[in-house]
Parts: sequence; structure tokens; C-alpha cells
Amino acid sequence: MPPGVKMIIGLVSGLLGGFFGGLLGLGGGVIMIPLMTWLARITQHRAHGTSLVAVVFTAFSGAGAYYIHGKLDWKIALILAASATVTARFGARFAHSLSEKRLKKAFGFFLVFASVMLAVKGYLPTKGLGLAWWSSGVLFLMIGCLTGFVSGLMGVGGGGIMVPLMVILGNMGQHIAQGTSLLAMVPASMSGAATHYKLGNVDTGLVWGLSIGSLVGAYFGATAANLFPELYLRTAFAALGVWVGTRYIRA
Repeated sequence: MPPGVKMIIGLVSGLLGGFFGGLLGLGGGVIMIPLMTWLARITQHRAHGTSLVAVVFTAFSGAGAYYIHGKLDWKIALILAASATVTARFGARFAHSLSEKRLKKAFGFFLVFASVMLAVKGYLPTKGLGLAWWSSGVLFLMIGCLTGFVSGLMGVGGGGIMVPLMVILGNMGQHIAQGTSLLAMVPASMSGAATHYKLGNVDTGLVWGLSIGSLVGAYFGATAANLFPELYLRTAFAALGVWVGTRYIRA
């Protein structure tokens, strides 16, 4: 495939992934990965690694926006990042060890799970369990471990798992959890992306367009989020995600 065509595909995939990610409060990986495998015809492994590079940029940009509005917790972000950065490497290596078919099925199940979580987002508890500080610290370390592994394995930011766990089990509000999650996933995504790059799972012809597009798309998506009813957006995307995930599972 000509380099110019790849650049355009990466840019379009990044714009769409970033836009809908910003619109719905998701990482764009769940959108960028299917687009790259379908349009650029790259392997599932390379799509995961390439997506994770773009996640670094979008997470950094998103965390900056939340920081400006005072919607993140630095201390908890450091705890999450400390464990997630380590396990992201193992997730990336585990993804590399899987066959193409198994990785596709795993991504399909993850996409269905993330879509269902998105659909029920509005019905989740908004207050935590009020745990003691030491048990909360252990809890956030465990959440970071799980999310980092999933991030490296699936090529996504992991906010779809991290944020609900922080809201339900921790003592955090929804917006604080989202901002904290984005900040924590910057070093974790860098760790997973670096491992994928060493394993040859990053497509350099796609990655720059993907990263630029996701940055721009995330900004406009976050801006547009206030213009549409959130319930309808979440329901529509969840239905699409379940359909796409089911196709991956059956592949």
C-alpha cells in the first residue's frame, strides 16, 4: 500500500476514533483498531500496537483538559500508573504470543464488554465504598495492575474498565475518575507501546497520521459532547460496539 494512502487511512481512523472517544468519554482504540484492520488490512497485532501509540497522545491531551478544570487526583494517578506501567508490558507480550484468531476473539469479547459498560454507565453508583486510606491504596494498585495488562493486551487506554472500578469501589466522582484515569494511562500506554514497538507491532506508516488525527478528533468530540443527549449517544455506540465485537468473536 502506498505511504500516502496509509497516512490518509491513519488520519481518518484517528479523527474518527478521537472524535467518538471524546464524545463518549472512551479511549479511541475500540474504534481505531477495527478501522485499521479493515481499511489498511494490517494484522490484529499491529493494529493493537499502533493504536496504543496514539493512545499516549490522546490520554495526555485529555488529562491536560481535565487538569485545567481541576478534575483529577495526582496522588491516585501516580498509584495507578505505578502498577499499570509494569503490567502493560506483560499485556503487550501476551498479545504477541497469541495467534491472530485468538487475539481477534479476545478483542471482540473486550469490545462487547466495554459496550455493555458504556450502556449501563448512567445506572452505576456515583459514590464509593468509603474505604480506609490504606485499603484504598491497595485497591488502586490492583485496579492499575488489571487495567495496565488489558491496555497492553488490547491496545486501548483502559478507561472503560478503570473508571467504573474507581467510581464503584473507590471513593471518586465520575469526572475526577475520568481525569485521573487519563493521567495514569499516559505512562502505562507509553510502556505498552514501547513493548509493542520492540516486538514489531507498530505500523510506522499509520502511526503519525493516527496520532495527529486522534488529537484533533478528541478535541472536537469533547466539544460536541455538550450538544447531544448523552443517553442516546451511549446507547447507539453500545449497540454498534456489540455488533462489531460479535463479528470479531465469530471471525
